[in-house]
Amino acid sequence: MKIIVIGGTGLIGSKVVTKLREAGFEAVAASPNSGVNTITGEGLAEALKGASVVVDVSNSPSFEDAAVLTFFETSTRNLLAAEAAEGVQHHVALSVVGTQRMAGSGYMRAKIAQERLIEESSIPYSIVHATQFFEFMKGIADGATDGDTVRLASVLIQPVAAEDVATAVTKVAVGAPVNGIVEVAGPEQFRLDEIVHRYLGARDDPRLVIADSRARYYGAQLEERTLVPEGKATIGETRFEDWLSRQFVSTTT
Repeated sequence: MKIIVIGGTGLIGSKVVTKLREAGFEAVAASPNSGVNTITGEGLAEALKGASVVVDVSNSPSFEDAAVLTFFETSTRNLLAAEAAEGVQHHVALSVVGTQRMAGSGYMRAKIAQERLIEESSIPYSIVHATQFFEFMKGIADGATDGDTVRLASVLIQPVAAEDVATAVTKVAVGAPVNGIVEVAGPEQFRLDEIVHRYLGARDDPRLVIADSRARYYGAQLEERTLVPEGKATIGETRFEDWLSRQFVSTTT
């Protein structure tokens, strides 16, 4: 079975390609660097020849509201059209837990638009909703920083290791389409401000983390359970402290 991974050289995509190949599947990493551009359509039809499954883990190079919406709408339309022409049997897309609950965020509105296009297409599909990755803790902190202060809402979050997300996406890709959503999360829940505080502390980052109920998350107002799964999620194996310890050791040895 031939599986095309759009965004196959990125954080999740490269792991998915490796896992698929280790399991004996023909996995092809497709990205602009490999001559496949889902925005212009360059190389797309040729890349999809003979493919049974397309996994889309690509991301917008810009998170500006208009740019990110244009990226996901254009890319997804081009992908679905090319898949329909080739007879692809399964479209898998990676999205975010709580997407529908964070419409105040331009990025999440773009993901909502992406998901709608997938749901309305003729291609059987599976959408994987993952919680925030451990690997993005610094990005969360940076986005909430004002001077030397990080302001974050003290709401629940159930972050997950990128490795575990890749494992879940791989499993979905080689299975039957669910024509719905599969949720993936880490094994533990935290308070958003507390986990970022722990992350920064492990990095000897002097920024002060303050719990602020009015603080927005990439533009969205958060409720208590916005960032955690709604239903029964696939739970990753990696605990935050174990992941953090490995990161700390790898950057100090």
